[in-house]
Amino acid sequence: MPEGPELHLASHFVNKACRGLVFGGRVEKSSVSRNPEVPFESSAYHISASARGKELRLTLSPLPGAQPPQEPLALVFRFGMSGSFQLAPADALPPHAHLRFYTAPPAPRLALCFVDIRRFGHWDPGGKWQPGRGPCVLLEYEQFRENVLRNLSNKAFDRPICEALLDQRFFNGIGNYLRAEILYRLRIPPFEKARTVLEALQHHRPSPEMTLSQKIRTKLQNPDLLELCHSVPKEVVQLGGKGYGLEHGEEDFAAFRTWLRCYGMPGMSSLRDRHGRTIWFQGDPGPLAPKGHSTSKQSSFQNTKGPETPSQEGCSPAG
Repeated sequence: MPEGPELHLASHFVNKACRGLVFGGRVEKSSVSRNPEVPFESSAYHISASARGKELRLTLSPLPGAQPPQEPLALVFRFGMSGSFQLAPADALPPHAHLRFYTAPPAPRLALCFVDIRRFGHWDPGGKWQPGRGPCVLLEYEQFRENVLRNLSNKAFDRPICEALLDQRFFNGIGNYLRAEILYRLRIPPFEKARTVLEALQHHRPSPEMTLSQKIRTKLQNPDLLELCHSVPKEVVQLGGKGYGLEHGEEDFAAFRTWLRCYGMPGMSSLRDRHGRTIWFQGDPGPLAPKGHSTSKQSSFQNTKGPETPSQEGCSPAG
């Protein structure tokens, strides 16, 4: 499932691919998609993108003099299990291209396509970020940190830390592979109570006697869990490509696989949380591990997505 880094990389791709292109006509939806029609038609418009957590906003901006007169339209996408954007020749659309934006004539025409093999992705013509999602772990770190620490009394933090990390109200952009990598680096058992893990951070303040360079060095050498929720996704973005998933190409995935330390890796153990999502870890699972659990041991790398669905990630709202 695409996570925060993949949405961020997708916005970079759209902005780079669409730079200098003029799109025209109406937006075309596939006949099998259950998503809404996009009420937009313009003889000439530009496309730009931005990302926040696990959402991407696409903005369609008519050029001066374009017909019919049309206000800019923003669409917010959630990628579900397999969403991505591709730019392709208009006469050779990729399979599962469920929303298409065509360049204006003359030929050869291109199409920016929202491609979604499993059709769990969604777009909203309202253009607003989904209400209830917390600040983005990548782009709004200070607000994200404050939002978590201010709300530790919330019952979401009664749950194991591995489950709390998927709650997009507090960890907007964190998903299954990121939670495994973050907890592994800190050697935190995935089924330790979330509040127990996070309460100590409320009182974690660097000494006022430390110089700025000492504070920065300490932060880099000993990051806490919330800092890793920001820095680990940044590492994936810096890998480039399109991120997680073999469908993005073997070269992209090879770099990502090399980067992984825990998720699906040989020698790691795995359990399913109460939402049915697999959590990878090393060592003791923690006191809130499912009763009667049977831990699996990974013998070789597995690009596992399993039978998971978007509603199982993120608790509220869905990932």
